[in-house]
Amino acid sequence: MGASPLLAIEKPHLTRPKIREIFRDLGPQEIGNGLVALIFSASGPIAVILAAAAAGNLSPDQTSSWIFGAFLGNGVLTLLLTYLYRSPQAYFWTIPGTVLAGDALVHLNFHEVVGAYLATAVLVFLLGWTGLIGKIMAVLPPTIVMAMVAGIFLRFGLDLITAATGDPLLTIPMILIFVALSATPKLAAIAPPVAVAAVVGTLITIITGQLGSGILDNGALATPVFIAPEFSLAAMTELVIPLAITVVIVQNGQGIAVLQAAGHKPGVNLASAVSGLVSIPMALIGNVTTCLTGPTNALIVAGPNKERHYVAAMVTATGAICVGLFSPAFVGFMLAMPASFIAGLAGIAMLTPLKNAFLAGFSGPFSTGALVCFLVTVSEMSLLGITAPFWGIVFGCLIAFFMDPKTKKAEPATAPTAKPVDTGAETAEVTVDTTDAAAPATNPTTNPSRVRG
Repeated sequence: MGASPLLAIEKPHLTRPKIREIFRDLGPQEIGNGLVALIFSASGPIAVILAAAAAGNLSPDQTSSWIFGAFLGNGVLTLLLTYLYRSPQAYFWTIPGTVLAGDALVHLNFHEVVGAYLATAVLVFLLGWTGLIGKIMAVLPPTIVMAMVAGIFLRFGLDLITAATGDPLLTIPMILIFVALSATPKLAAIAPPVAVAAVVGTLITIITGQLGSGILDNGALATPVFIAPEFSLAAMTELVIPLAITVVIVQNGQGIAVLQAAGHKPGVNLASAVSGLVSIPMALIGNVTTCLTGPTNALIVAGPNKERHYVAAMVTATGAICVGLFSPAFVGFMLAMPASFIAGLAGIAMLTPLKNAFLAGFSGPFSTGALVCFLVTVSEMSLLGITAPFWGIVFGCLIAFFMDPKTKKAEPATAPTAKPVDTGAETAEVTVDTTDAAAPATNPTTNPSRVRG
């Protein structure tokens, strides 16, 4: 992507799709991947918002407004950018940032937290608009960034094992149907394995009576609530810098790395600028800062046809807009599903992205630094209010500088040689590109405060 002479924001390098091209590229694989990405975003991560809202004693209307903006606002942003750039760009809320907000709401009122949201949004926008974040990301070794992504995605694989042993009647059939379809590429092209696994799991849940009640207890339609901001030194000190680092380095860094590994060219400055700009109005209805997500984008680009990934993102975006409008009913349904279903579906869906992250992170230069980055990320440590993925990159780069000196001199921090990666259907090229710019991830079966992304 080329940058504007006035702004550092990257320009589109592909022509915008026509309506007939969108429908031409819209196949079962893209619909399935888009819906699975939506289900993921509307399941485990929702629990983090609900936990934060409970910590701050927010009213049902305030909580519904938060979820309304998180889906509808980000859905519109995702749909617009995906269309303009003809490449997948899924934006949702920052999960570790939501955890930070939940901790702050214990001793700060919601109005003060919203004031900190606004300040963070302005800072994040300026980092992208000036091009500063692009320069920072350009010097980060891509293998270390992908090792961070692997550390974040690892939890999904572990949760799948936990779900399979804890609720085998529900999870094992989902795994078996996924494996059976994945082993038959022609059949998988017609019946997307992850989507079919989700349908099987839903049917088993209903038949066995595991579906909870109270789906419509909070109504069906959402109503946004204006939250007047208050600017306090305590809230600014506690939230602004950690939130900004979480968004521009950890969250957007994940999303950029995942999309680059799938062969796309997302703009680093663009991601930061739009994350900040859109977060300004969304903060006024209670939303934490938005970001370019890692896990959701990984699910969207899981299909073998790179040129059609943008349509899967459009499916996710359209679904997110609908979820925003009917957020009370949709969230009620997802929370009524057993935790093993959410963990099992997320784990199945993330198997290929997890494998690709390991291959991209440990098959190139800076292997020692990548290992340290992975270990720190998995540790779930928190320092100065900033979660483990950021420190994984920091310590990984430091170790790479001192312990991978030959690699450092021989290999600049540019894209490593593309290596074939088996996606279960056909071979795809995985390339991490930093020439243009540089999940949170949840465990639905555990305490939301352990979530990182």
